[in-house]
Amino acid sequence: MLSKKIEKAINDQINAEFWSAHLYLSMSAWLSEQNLPGFSNWMYIQYKEEDTHALKFFRYVNERGGRVTLQPIAEVPSEWKSAVDVFQQTLDHERVVTSRIYKIMEIALEEKDYGTVNFLQWYINEQVEEEATAEDYLNKLKMIEKDPSGMYAMDKELGARVFVDATLKGA
Repeated sequence: MLSKKIEKAINDQINAEFWSAHLYLSMSAWLSEQNLPGFSNWMYIQYKEEDTHALKFFRYVNERGGRVTLQPIAEVPSEWKSAVDVFQQTLDHERVVTSRIYKIMEIALEEKDYGTVNFLQWYINEQVEEEATAEDYLNKLKMIEKDPSGMYAMDKELGARVFVDATLKGA
């Protein structure tokens, strides 16, 4: 059974994960408007990943006898200055998500809820990967931003990304 403190923290995180999904879907739409279909695809896959992250938390609360309480999703941004701006905001956002996961981990440790500690380890590993990937693409984008052939090549690379539900591994 989850404590009420952990249940609330995870319910807040479910909302944050759905907000993240909406953010990435909005970024996907904006990138599509900028004639960057590969970049748009990459963000669309991010949207799907965040959605599955929220649902993994959702299932966990139910499995532990807690109550999921869904909240309204706040409005997300819909305008960016450039693809570099999109990826800078992606990296910044992933860092916020990481700090949120760490706060839930701190609560789980305080409450001696080792099941939740174990569960959250998947998210911590995922966040290391999310931050590293966003930073890598941001750095590449900064190098090629003014080079049409570089942007074209990166757009092609990002367009090849496919969705794999990583939440099913070790679930």
